[in-house]
Amino acid sequence: MKLDVFPAGVIAEYTELKFWDDESIAARIARHAARKPHDIAFLGDDNLSITWRQYDELSARLAAALARSGLRRGDPLGILLPDGPTAHLAYVAAERAGLVAVGIGPRSGAREAAHLLHETGTSTLLTLEQHRGLPTAALAEQYRGLGAPIAHHITLRHSNDTLTLCLDGRDLAIPALSDALAAIDGLALGPNELFFVNSTSGTTGLPKCVMHTQNRWKYFHGKCAQFREDDIFLVVVPSPFGFGLWMGHFSPTMLGAKTILMQEFDVDTTLAAIERHHVTVLAAVTTQVLMLLASPLLASTDVSSLRIVQSGGEKVPFGPAAEFERRTDSRILQFYGSNEAGCVCGTTLVDPIEKRLGTAGRLFPEMRVRLFDDDERDVTAEGVGRCACNGPGITPGYYGNDEANAKLFRPDGWMYLGDIVEVDDDDYLRVVGRTADFIIRGGHNISAPAVEEEILAHPRIAMAAVVAMPDPVVGERVCAYVVTDDGANLSVEELASFLSAKGVSKTMWPERVVVIAELPRAAGAKVAKAELRADIERRMRETDTQSSADE
Repeated sequence: MKLDVFPAGVIAEYTELKFWDDESIAARIARHAARKPHDIAFLGDDNLSITWRQYDELSARLAAALARSGLRRGDPLGILLPDGPTAHLAYVAAERAGLVAVGIGPRSGAREAAHLLHETGTSTLLTLEQHRGLPTAALAEQYRGLGAPIAHHITLRHSNDTLTLCLDGRDLAIPALSDALAAIDGLALGPNELFFVNSTSGTTGLPKCVMHTQNRWKYFHGKCAQFREDDIFLVVVPSPFGFGLWMGHFSPTMLGAKTILMQEFDVDTTLAAIERHHVTVLAAVTTQVLMLLASPLLASTDVSSLRIVQSGGEKVPFGPAAEFERRTDSRILQFYGSNEAGCVCGTTLVDPIEKRLGTAGRLFPEMRVRLFDDDERDVTAEGVGRCACNGPGITPGYYGNDEANAKLFRPDGWMYLGDIVEVDDDDYLRVVGRTADFIIRGGHNISAPAVEEEILAHPRIAMAAVVAMPDPVVGERVCAYVVTDDGANLSVEELASFLSAKGVSKTMWPERVVVIAELPRAAGAKVAKAELRADIERRMRETDTQSSADE
């Protein structure tokens, strides 16, 4: 892979402005290891822990083993690991071996994972021996069958202070620290080189591969003056994606703070972890916050240590957010951005509540936000339009996808975000609409056309249209309107079984199926999705009314 992904002039500009620097994450870990070697860096919900010294030493030894496996500087390394200390250890080991980590989401479907590996030309996959109850040898074989060019499979076992590796079924020696440091000398990736590739929602049902450097995420952390070294972080969002990278891999490491990681979000376990570990910063999407608020256990759990809930990915509803703050004596902070853009604005502890909970925060001047209309005219002065930016937080682009990059970037180099926003006179931003047909479920963008493409492959479905179904907990759910060949009903369970067999990620499965005789059409013969959205809202109201009458 090409590692130099930003022009030299861009690097020089942002370095001179002190948004970027020359320190890598591995170097920052080494500083913490020297200063507080026995302090906990990460603690998993399976009680697997890693100190700063272990983080530094084990990542060097794992890096050397990877380098000795035949991988060369600049090669991609597919990493499929559950959220926990081992995942971050692997990311840093890849960095120190000069490898580009290709982060596969723990809940990714087989086809999505295989596509990510194929698009990046990744021939080596690193996993545990099992993933979500399945042998990873079988998973790797499944990925190969779907087009992933996997030639080598490395399995990893990690206890608190030991590592064991197997390469294609054979034990792979992990050198002692002194030998490891010699083996990886000169290999480590710099903070402006490509170090990570992850996936983002695609309109075709297959993900796009987003490129990342360390400095763009360190810049993101630099906007978070509200975090402190003595904070205890609890991260319940997945690490291979933007929000999880920021809150799990970068901010705590930049600070030297302790971080609690959860493999799967669970309301009761999260509340218990806040109480047990005296958590001060919780990283969670809005849906997770609402689920915590709705839990009866909140009233009987001591969450008095919690001072900040860092949220993002979807709008925070003012009323429930204010109620959560009142009941926990914490403050909810949010940001607006994307996997591609990083962040363009964010709220702070000193913002008044109407700004903190009613907007996505004040614009960061260096992200140079502009607004455009449908004809691509600059309407920044009018205060409402499609958001675009150009600053130190943006990605260098999608890996190997010129077509997608042409849609992401304007000809002048400014990056589009997928929303219509409003910016007030004080430079606070609010999202007021979308430019793409996406459903936002629990902070995760789901492409409606992509779901339609998948379900239309069902042998009984003749036509389909997918819309967002409002939901008080996760914000929106996937609702599919379908026309069947025989006019007979099609259950959610039958469609889910079909999609599961295809290897489609569960996040894309419709949660309600409405069989109709004909899809409504608008001018130009397009499906009238506005009618379908109104219809599902009407159906939900009627269901609620009937439920109330039955009571």
